Amino acid sequence: MQDPDDLTARDAAPPDPPRRDFLSLLISTGFALAVQPVAASTLNTDTTGLEADTVAIPVGAALLPAYRAQPAGAKRPLPVVLVVQEIFGVHEHIQDLCRRLAKAGYLAIAPELYFRQGDPRRYDSVSELLAQLVAKVPDAQVMTDLDATAAWAVAHGGDARRLAVTGFCWGGRIVWLYAAHNPRLAAGVAWYGRLSGELTPNAPRQPVEVAAALKVPVLGLYGGRDKGIPLESVERMRALLKQAGGRSDIVVYPDADHGFNADYRPSYHPAAARDGWARMLDWFARHGVKP
Repeated sequence: MQDPDDLTARDAAPPDPPRRDFLSLLISTGFALAVQPVAASTLNTDTTGLEADTVAIPVGAALLPAYRAQPAGAKRPLPVVLVVQEIFGVHEHIQDLCRRLAKAGYLAIAPELYFRQGDPRRYDSVSELLAQLVAKVPDAQVMTDLDATAAWAVAHGGDARRLAVTGFCWGGRIVWLYAAHNPRLAAGVAWYGRLSGELTPNAPRQPVEVAAALKVPVLGLYGGRDKGIPLESVERMRALLKQAGGRSDIVVYPDADHGFNADYRPSYHPAAARDGWARMLDWFARHGVKP
């Protein structure tokens, strides 16, 4: 395996772009239109003791906007967690999750992975969002953008040897794919990400196709009542992971639905969300990604 320190020397991103370009890339606060109104259970993590802002990451000729949160004044380098968005983009819930990770001692960064195709916050229908935007985002583009985000994080105070990824819904699927793509990761945690489905030019492989190719251990967190991710596909993935050596694992919460960690939605399941969050932090720590 390549030395993780090479990430800093060879792949470190250039300096941040000028402020005038930065302002045009700001990730707005608030929730996506497609999830309005938000539930009363919505959590709000403050920025006390944190540095939390929007950054711009050069990716070729483009500038990738991302939300970054980390402990203020902490000794560097910091462990890094790449946070992969839901279908709704880096809206308020994903930003809040970054702040929660920062409170736990991580440099958490969530890149806006649809930025070339459009703004997911402006769609007021999930079906339109999926058909008109999400389906147009190539997996290969996402892998490259996550690579650039990891390089930026390492160049800005992150530790190349303590690099993890987590993702939710659409981002949960991406976690499995990225764990098969990037050997520099130490661990991944996938929250209710689709495991199988139609193969397309933009999505030529699904997680079940990469189970044997995972380069790092992944913990999958799934809901037993998730109608969009049948338990049959979860059990199939579990069997494939076992055949591949058993470094990865899957936990199913029988009474939880899809999106059980999404506190701003009716699907929120507080007990499963709390347990999943604790398991995620423990998984990172067990694989060397801890403050």
